[in-house]
Amino acid sequence: MAVVTMTMAKALNEGLRRAMEKDPKVVLMGEDIGKLGGVFRITDGLQKDFGQDRVIDTPLGESAIVGTAVGLAMRGYRTVCEIQFDGFVFPAFDQIVSQVAKLHKRSDGVYTMGLVIRLPFQGGIGAIEHHSESPEAYFAHTPGLRVVSCSTPNDAYWMIQQATHHDDPIIFCEPKSRYWEKGEVDLDSPPHDLFDAVVRHPGTDVTVVGYGSSVKTMLRAAEAAAAEGTSLEVIDLCGVAPIDFDTLERSLNKTGRLVVVQEAPRTASVGSEIVAELTERCFYSLRAPGLRVTGYHVPYPPARIEEDYRPTVDRVLDAVDRVMGFES
Repeated sequence: MAVVTMTMAKALNEGLRRAMEKDPKVVLMGEDIGKLGGVFRITDGLQKDFGQDRVIDTPLGESAIVGTAVGLAMRGYRTVCEIQFDGFVFPAFDQIVSQVAKLHKRSDGVYTMGLVIRLPFQGGIGAIEHHSESPEAYFAHTPGLRVVSCSTPNDAYWMIQQATHHDDPIIFCEPKSRYWEKGEVDLDSPPHDLFDAVVRHPGTDVTVVGYGSSVKTMLRAAEAAAAEGTSLEVIDLCGVAPIDFDTLERSLNKTGRLVVVQEAPRTASVGSEIVAELTERCFYSLRAPGLRVTGYHVPYPPARIEEDYRPTVDRVLDAVDRVMGFES
C-alpha cells in the first residue's frame, strides 16, 4: 500500500491530476488557475502538464464559467470549475440552481450534468468580506445538486476523483483553513464512498456531527472531554447533500445525545436539518434535545474577531455539558 504525507492542497492537486490522467474529458476552468495555479495553488503545474485546452484561465465572471461548464457537460465533458472564494459563488447562483440542478430532469435524462464546482469555504484565514462564507445550505436545499466536503488530505485526494466521475452536479466544499495541514494519503484505495459519513472518533456518550473545518475542532473537543470522563463519538458528515442519516442514526441510538457543529449560521441550516431528521428517527432513543454549535446569525465578521464567531472547542464542550446534564 502506497501511503504518503501531504497537505490537503497538494492532495487536491494530485487528485485532480489523477482524474485528468484517467479521463481526457476532464477539463478544469477558473480564474487564475492556469499559470498562477489558483490563489491557493490547488491547480499548480496542471496547465503546464495538460495544456491550456484542459486547464483554462477564464475571464472574471463566475456565471460565464458555470454556464460554459453546463454546455461542456451536455457534450459529455467533465468540467471542474473553481470558484476562487466562497462569497464569489453568488454571481453564478442563477446558473447553478436554475440550469445545473435542473437540466437532467428537464431533458428527461437525455443530458447528465457531470460537473464539479469547487468551492473554498468557511473562515479561519483572516480574510476580508466575501472570503469566509459558508453557503452550503443554499445548495443542499436545491433538488438536483449534491454537496460534499472533505476534512482530511486523504479524503480530499479521493473525493475529488470520485466527484469528477459522478454523473450528477456536485458542489465540492473545501475548508480553506485546512489547506496547509498535512496528513497521510493512501494512493491505492478510497477510504469510503463519496457521500458516506465517517466515524472519526468512536464514543459512547454523545454523538458530535460536523463537516469541513469543524471536524478538527470536534476531535480536539473529544480529547478534552475524554480527560473529564466523557466519551464523544465524532462523525465527519462528508456528504452534506445527501446526508448519510443511517450512520448518524446508528450512533445516536447508541449515545442518546446529539451535538451538531458548523461554521454557517444556525437558522435554516444543515445543522437544523440534522437535528430535525434525527429527532424524528431517534425520538425514543434521545436522552436530551439535540443542540447546534454554529456561527451566529450575522454577516461574517472582520478577521480580527472571526474566532469569536467560529465554533471553538469550548463552545462544543459547553454543548456537551448541556446535553449530559439532562436526566435520562
